[in-house]
Order: sequence, then C-alpha cells, then structure tokens
Amino acid sequence: MQHPAATQRIGITAVGSHLPARRLTSQQLQDEITAGTRLALPERMLEKATGIRTRRFAADGEYASTLATGAARRALAARGLDPRDIDLLLFASATRDICEPATAHIVQTELGTRAHALDVSNACNGFLNGIDLARAMILAGRARRALVVTGETPSRAMRRDPADAAALRDGFAGYTFGDAGAAVVVEPVERGGILDTATVTASEHWQAGGIPGGGSRHPRGDEYSYFRGGGKELRGIFERIGPAALADLTQRTGLTWDDYARVLVHQVTVPYLERFVELTGAPADRLVLTVPELGNVASATIGIQLDLVKAQLKPGEKVLMIGLGGGVSLMTMVWEAS
Repeated sequence: MQHPAATQRIGITAVGSHLPARRLTSQQLQDEITAGTRLALPERMLEKATGIRTRRFAADGEYASTLATGAARRALAARGLDPRDIDLLLFASATRDICEPATAHIVQTELGTRAHALDVSNACNGFLNGIDLARAMILAGRARRALVVTGETPSRAMRRDPADAAALRDGFAGYTFGDAGAAVVVEPVERGGILDTATVTASEHWQAGGIPGGGSRHPRGDEYSYFRGGGKELRGIFERIGPAALADLTQRTGLTWDDYARVLVHQVTVPYLERFVELTGAPADRLVLTVPELGNVASATIGIQLDLVKAQLKPGEKVLMIGLGGGVSLMTMVWEAS
C-alpha cells in the first residue's frame, strides 16, 4: 500500500507490447499434441475447454529477451526517449533466456541502455512486481526513470508429446500458454500515477503449479522443463483469497468498481475469467479481453491490456490491475492516467 510519506507521484508514462508473428490455432496445437501419440481427443477439445482460439508462438531464434526488447523499443518511442535516458532496467518475467546472468543484461545490450539492470521474478505477477519495485526505487532516490520489461515464452514449457492421458492432464494448464512481450516507462508525474499497491500471498501452495527444472532441486533433465500442475487447484486458491483482497482494497482506498474506467486482470482461460466476474462482481464491459486470441501470456498479460487501452484513457481516469501468480500471490495496483 502507498505509504503516507510517499508524497512524490510516480506513474506509468509509456507502454509498449510485442507479439511474435507465428499464430497457431488451438486445433492446430491439439493436432500437434496428438500427432505423435495414441491419444484420441475430441475435435476442438482445447478450444472448448479454455475458450482460447489462437495464440502466438516465438520462432526459432526468438527468445524472452527478443520479445522484451521489441516491447521496450515501442515504449521508449512512445515517450520519445533515448535508451540512455533510462537509469533502471528491470526484466520482470516468469521466463528468462538463461539461468545466469540476469536476462536484463541481454535486453540492455540490445537496447543500448547503461542502466542499473536486474531481473525480478514472481511467476505471472513479476511484471506488476517490477512496476512496484521501480516506483519504490524512484521514491527512495535510487533511480530517476525506469524501464520495466517482460518477455514470455512459456510455450517452450508446454509438453507436446504426452505419453498418456495422465501426462496430458498433468500438463494441461500449459496448453493455455502463448508468447508475448510488454514494457512500461515508470517515472515521476505531476498528477495521477500509481495510487495504491498491495499483495496477498499464500505461499504454502507453492507446489500447486510451475516448472520445476533449472534450479538447485532439479538442475538438469528434460522431464523437469515442462509446466506441471492443476489449473483447478490454483483457481480454487485464488477464489479463496481474492474476494478478501478486493474488499481490503475498497476499504483502504474508498474506490468501488464504478470508479475504474478499466479493469485489467490476469487471464488464464475464458471460463476462469467468467468465474472471476461472477465471484467479484467486476464489470465485464470494463475488462480488456485478450485470452481468446493470445492465450495465457503469463506476466505480459496486463502490460498488453494496458497497451491496448492507454491511448483511450483521459487524465484522471483510474485503472485497476489485478495480477494472479503461482507461488501463490495476488496483487492489486491502482493507477490514474495523467
């Protein structure tokens, strides 16, 4: 939550996004999954179960840093900035190019910035966490202008050749994924800006879903490089912690759904989003629907939605961002256009 002593206003002054060119329908993906297996799946099963019609996949030679860099260039251009105008670069993604060093340095090399550069990682909430961290560092006098970027290629953690129905079920949440990049410029503003942030965690559920490989527990082995976990379990956790978090937001800020011009929420599937609306009473006409065409693009979701609507917003209009991430965490951020 915003500290009373934080009198300086920090806002999002530019946004950019970047999508890979390759588009794949859910049926095409389903055909790929079944081509090398003996599984017989009903026609359009993936689309019917998820509401996802298409998604974008990064091409060979395109990486998380590639998508982040593309989005960053658009955000810098929208603000009329030179890369050297940035003194803090945060790569805030669930995906990275390599385990070490930080992918932020790869993005920095491509952009030509000379900023303090580091990675921020918190599953699908990483991008919102990155914006929050950038704001905090500017308020602390550690930075003047930040560029927060994400590049997501979760499609590469998708199991394309499940051995049997059990393996298909274990990795089913992974079949919602798509690839994308997003970026924002964060800096002081004269009015509006980020009005409130808060996070709720339920870390006892950290094993509910994720990619186990690449760390000290499972440093090697292809089996650990696939996304595993139950989407239903994660959904149940968010349904338990979400209403209280949103009630606390209303009590803390005095803002209701009527006060928001737009509500940007992390999107996994269409049924998941419909359940969110049913559970919270969020105005469906103020959501920005991205999941049917892009799938679950992890931490890039809210950045892409913001890119779609920012130009339409009038000064003083408020946007509520709601992030959901494995681990488990729920994050809210209230931003006022300036």
